[in-house]
Amino acid sequence: MAEIEREAMEYDVVIVGAGPAGLSAAIRLKQLDADLNVVVLEKGSEVGAHILSGAVLDPCGLDALIPDWKEKGAPLNVPVHEDNFYMLGEAGKLRIPNFPMPPLMNNHGNYIVSMGNVCRWMAEQAEELGVEIFPGMACSELVYGENGEVKGVVAGVFGLEADGSYGPNTEPGMELHGKYVFLSEGVRGSLSKEVIAKYDLQAGKEVQKYGVGMKEIWEIDPAKHKEGSVTHTMGWPLGSNAGGGSFIYHLENNQVYVGFVVHLNYKNPHLYPYMEFQRFKHHPMVADLLKGGKRVAYGARAITEGGYQSMPKLVAPGVALLGCSAGMVNVPRIKGNHNAMLSGKAAAEAAFDAIKAERSGDELAAYETEVRDGPIGSDLKKVRNVKPIWSKWGLTASLMLGGLDMWTNTLGFSLFGTVGHGKNDADSTEDANKHQPIDYPKPDGVLSFDRLTNVSFAATNHEESQPCHLRLADPEVPVKVNLPKFDEPAQRYCPAGVYEVVEDETAGPRFVINFQNCVHCKTCDIKDPSQNITWTTPQGGDGPNYPNM
Repeated sequence: MAEIEREAMEYDVVIVGAGPAGLSAAIRLKQLDADLNVVVLEKGSEVGAHILSGAVLDPCGLDALIPDWKEKGAPLNVPVHEDNFYMLGEAGKLRIPNFPMPPLMNNHGNYIVSMGNVCRWMAEQAEELGVEIFPGMACSELVYGENGEVKGVVAGVFGLEADGSYGPNTEPGMELHGKYVFLSEGVRGSLSKEVIAKYDLQAGKEVQKYGVGMKEIWEIDPAKHKEGSVTHTMGWPLGSNAGGGSFIYHLENNQVYVGFVVHLNYKNPHLYPYMEFQRFKHHPMVADLLKGGKRVAYGARAITEGGYQSMPKLVAPGVALLGCSAGMVNVPRIKGNHNAMLSGKAAAEAAFDAIKAERSGDELAAYETEVRDGPIGSDLKKVRNVKPIWSKWGLTASLMLGGLDMWTNTLGFSLFGTVGHGKNDADSTEDANKHQPIDYPKPDGVLSFDRLTNVSFAATNHEESQPCHLRLADPEVPVKVNLPKFDEPAQRYCPAGVYEVVEDETAGPRFVINFQNCVHCKTCDIKDPSQNITWTTPQGGDGPNYPNM
């Protein structure tokens, strides 16, 4: 095939992803020098389309970036005024008092927000400063320079043939070149994954760990709504089957965000994270809250959980990893947006200094130093052992030893040093014959729902004629390896019902990929025990279209 010819556009900095990290970087660059040419490329149909709203935001990142955010109308309208922690049993609950918890677990001064709306507001601030933002522009390839540096991305490829080839109606996209490229794709981004592998950025670091977070937005009875209330739970229904827990946040307008996280290092391939979430809503505490309400949105997303010791090297020639592309979530706090914003600010400042010194295409070492030695590193170091202690010794040990470690780290030392994670999440999956299948109750259609019904509330959409963006390294592995060995867990770990095994009376079982259902959570790329599935970027605008709540 003849080499593809594309137009190229030159910028000072090219930013992939209009989440909190990418937008913070864009804003800070233009604050530092209004003449810098900065572009943000967003694969969603609009800014915020791929961000299912509902988070507790520590405003420290916004304070550092835009100190007068209140005067500028940032949509932080619901301060947290009530913090609840519960250990659940099947029919009851035990409240964990707040006073023994380390100060860093206190949500005083934080806000319950729609991160989709926060990002839309940040995009407005960026555009007012002169940043170019292009939604619906998926970045499908990296562009490398003569010396092996990252010098840009390919964006805006549309109309590929079903087999991935270029046809008569294919739009080849454009190359966008920059002195530096920032990857702020979120968790397990395809370009970030390529950069980490190409430059061996994970060398000397712990493996990255993940969870899958599922979330529904409900409108509930006003009599039950407690604006500003935050509740976290652990225990039932997961028990000893997996780590994880839930969150329930009361926003404004009688809305409640109900979320459930399952750590992806679980051993039992029969575990069904989505059904654990649905079962959770039948706990009396949750069922009573939701009774009489209605679900208005659903979505799912992988969460980085490795913490400080799992962050890869953050820079390579011409490129930097921002926010969740590198894994900056504080796991016990279930917060990463503040660190994403701080990382964007730090990367922008490093790039500004480099460009001012007439550098380009090199490693932004100052960014690496600032992340590890500055506020982000300080935030993550204090909680670095909570996740591995939980993984190695269970929930009770995590509550006691992890809590103790957070307290001592607050005082400047740790009794445990830095605990390692061990296996990655795919390798943690054990043979199906070592575990009993789990019998899940059928969804009742009132509090709990089947996956396909819920996926319709994500408003996800993919052009059916385009290539499947979920690539199998070996198409025979799902039936010949994963099915007999692991009972093909893709049928269960996917929260959108993308994968199924269909029995054919004559040909036997077939592995089917319903890629149109995909909500871009990336769980398959992480948890597949054979590491046979690779999530790639579909064409721009495809995927979920979460509501502007």
